[in-house]
Amino acid sequence: MSARAAPHYRADVDLFSRSWTALRTAVAELPDEAFAQPSGCADWLVQDLVCHLIIDAQDVLITLVTPAQTEPTRDAVTYWEVARTPPTGDDPLDALTVRLAAAYQEPRLLKFHLDDVGSAAGRAAGLADPALRVGTRDEVLTAGDYLSAYVMEWTLHHLDLVAHLPDAAGPPAEGLAGARELLEKIAGAAFPVSFSDEDALLVGTGRRAPTGAERAALGGLAAKLPFVLG
Repeated sequence: MSARAAPHYRADVDLFSRSWTALRTAVAELPDEAFAQPSGCADWLVQDLVCHLIIDAQDVLITLVTPAQTEPTRDAVTYWEVARTPPTGDDPLDALTVRLAAAYQEPRLLKFHLDDVGSAAGRAAGLADPALRVGTRDEVLTAGDYLSAYVMEWTLHHLDLVAHLPDAAGPPAEGLAGARELLEKIAGAAFPVSFSDEDALLVGTGRRAPTGAERAALGGLAAKLPFVLG
């Protein structure tokens, strides 16, 4: 991928920790039966999503200890690859995630592994110099931009986690606001003020279709939806 310039975006790096802690806490508090419920990710159960979060935490750890010497090629906005169609589940890594999740057999083992690796990722983020250049996906970012991009990851997956679990705690308000701000930078346009942060994220990323009233309020932006982030 070639380097691209984009408007600079910087979230408070502490927001990474707050969003990640809230997501891990929500998982820890789930009853066992919730793990067999569908998540907001197509064809993934909650247990599959939690397994994906473990892989995400590993990626954070790997990236933060992979220093780069060259100039950044991406920032928190251009980190994302944007598509118009949701994933089909045919990707080999997606299929592997489902098999790995099933191999855990018991929710408590998924919870333990997420707490173990996730806590380490959180500590690593807290120790990272935001100006440090790190490499991931054949690109270079500052650690601060990388962690800011992950506010979006944690917030969207927190919404996925609770999509069919009305009693589970949702993402923190500041994480929703930060993720909306980043999505609007990606979109190059603001969502209507009538949209809550949660609705802007759900509709904007294709997690649900807009209502007729929402589509009218979106105006020209409706034709650009969804922004499927990967």
